[in-house]
Amino acid sequence: MAHSYPLYVNVLAQCFCCQSLQPFHFTSATDQVVCGHCLRHLGPEKAEQRDADHIKLWLGQFAAQQETLQELDATTTATIAERDAEIAALAAQVADLTGIVAGRFDRGPDAGLRGLLETEVLKRAERKAELGQRRTDAAMAVLWEIDSLHRVTPADPQHCGCGKSAAACPETRALNPMRQALGDWESKNQKLHAAGQRHALPAGHPDLT
Repeated sequence: MAHSYPLYVNVLAQCFCCQSLQPFHFTSATDQVVCGHCLRHLGPEKAEQRDADHIKLWLGQFAAQQETLQELDATTTATIAERDAEIAALAAQVADLTGIVAGRFDRGPDAGLRGLLETEVLKRAERKAELGQRRTDAAMAVLWEIDSLHRVTPADPQHCGCGKSAAACPETRALNPMRQALGDWESKNQKLHAAGQRHALPAGHPDLT
């Protein structure tokens, strides 16, 4: 059976045998879309071994995805909290320093020095805020990648993009509270990309293909 996947590039495709996403490198449109793990399952007499191997594979993938999602959720939450704390601390510092500098130099001969100091403080605050935003963007890009594999479309609302039912997919349930924030983040970065500005869309995003 011919497939429609691109040739001579590394792609993720759904194995016809175990139905899980696996890495492939096709060199012909007639290559079998069967992962290396499942090549030994070909043939009707191997159905029992195939089913046992698939259950073991799915359990392992499920455990790995759960662990990755939990680690990512914890990292993202910590990164966002750290960024918010840095921004708040920097804003307070800028306000304090601005008040001190303005009080000392507003009417004196060093009014020009006040402007230079304020500019330098603001530049440092902006640089730190930008670094915090980039860390947040990196975490959101990873969440977007996971979400792209576990989306429920209006055309098939009962099934997750990974092949499981929407109600039974733990990744879908875990991502649901983040989907509004992910959508807002994606929309903002799509507008930046369309305007030719720096954006944080991941390499696999449809707008970049």
